[in-house]
Amino acid sequence: YSLLAFILFLLLLYFLLYIFYVSGLNVTLVSSRLTHLSREALYLPSYLLSSFSSKNVDDFTGPRERSDLGFVTFDISANLQPIFDWNVKELFLYLTAEYSTKSNALNQVVLWDRIVLRGDNTKLNLKDVKSKYFFFDDGSGLRANKNITLTLSWNVVPNAGILPSVMGSGHKSLAFPETYETAKSY
Repeated sequence: YSLLAFILFLLLLYFLLYIFYVSGLNVTLVSSRLTHLSREALYLPSYLLSSFSSKNVDDFTGPRERSDLGFVTFDISANLQPIFDWNVKELFLYLTAEYSTKSNALNQVVLWDRIVLRGDNTKLNLKDVKSKYFFFDDGSGLRANKNITLTLSWNVVPNAGILPSVMGSGHKSLAFPETYETAKSY
């Protein structure tokens, strides 16, 4: 009786190892497929700049200094459907601005974000979208800055597995104006 129990134990162990091996292989293939789909979709989203300007305003978050505040308006047109498969629960889209100044070699600011859930409309056609978050520089590095690069990126939130972060392949560069926009008085 103990020999039969031992053989059944070995068969069960072999079966479990086989299942874990096969499911591990499938998870790897799914993750690779997901990354591959996401990379194919890099070419799908497009976004256009509608307008941009900068102001030099008081920054009340730190010492009493003036800082540049950028205003960016943009359009986004994207078909996100190819990114969604059985393992994608949601996408976290975000638009970042990257630039350099005299005081900082690299500045990165998130301007806008959106969560797209499974079942939501995956075709975005947004017009004249304003920045969701303030585009503050810690000095006066926005005025006349010739190379501010906008990038649309996303995180794939899967039902199971790793959380891949994908940076869009398309970048839009812009130059901020030489002069500040004057404040409106009401």
